[in-house]
Order: sequence, then C-alpha cells, then structure tokens
Amino acid sequence: MKDFRVTPIRNGTVIDHIDCGQALKVLKIIGVTGDILSTVSVLMHVPSKVEGWKDVVKVEDRELDPQQVDKISLISPKATINIIRDFNVAEKYQVKMPDVVKGIIKCGNPNCITNKGEPVDPEFTVETKRPVVLRCRYCDRIQEDFADRLV
Repeated sequence: MKDFRVTPIRNGTVIDHIDCGQALKVLKIIGVTGDILSTVSVLMHVPSKVEGWKDVVKVEDRELDPQQVDKISLISPKATINIIRDFNVAEKYQVKMPDVVKGIIKCGNPNCITNKGEPVDPEFTVETKRPVVLRCRYCDRIQEDFADRLV
C-alpha cells in the first residue's frame, strides 16, 4: 500500500471519520464551492483503524458553526471535528446528533404544511441514530434519505 501525505494546515478545521462516500456532502454543508481561497483537502475512501474506511475533509482558515455540525451529524454520526490552531489540535470532539432537528432539513412530503409556504420551520424527531431515521413533527412522515434536502 502506498503512503499518502496531506499538507498540514496552520489554522482551520479537520472533519475526520466521515462515513465513506459522504465527503462531498460535507463540503456542501460547510459551504465549500469552487470559489474558495483557502486550502481544502478531501480524502475519500481512506483506511481507518476504527471503521475500515472513511472520508476526511480539511479546510484552512474556517471553523464550523453549530448548525453545520448538526447537519454533519445527520449524514455522518461518527464524525469528529478537530479545530487546528498554529498547526496543533486545539479542540477535538465527536459530533452529537440532536434529539430534535429544526429548520435544517426540508420534509420529503410535498403535502406537509412546512412545504406549503406557511411560516413554519420543518421539525423532526430523531427516531434512531444508526441508521438515521427522522419523523416529521407535522405530517408524521418518516425521513430516511434526506441528505439532498438539507437547507
């Protein structure tokens, strides 16, 4: 197996232990598009001692807000966040999925009141965390494949 190297970052965030295949969705969540001036490293399908395989995202000069971390927890519940300052890990924590998800996912039911232009934020109860299953508070519909409906 060939070793690979990724340049260390001075300041920023490393999102590690992302579920394999989810790195591009994490980039979308944190707002990394093609128009960014900071260094971004994306590692996909790399060996992990814990899970077998994982993805990793490193973004220089950026720290995540709590809503971004909540979104990441929904698509990758075992992810860890490392805050880097002066090339050292200043903080490290595992994402924690909230029990209630409010305003960050659109309901998949087109007839739900939250999709009818009413001033109501979508709200979901976390039914299970592995796999992630959500239930809409308003229409009671189960949500399983929601990564494309993150707002």
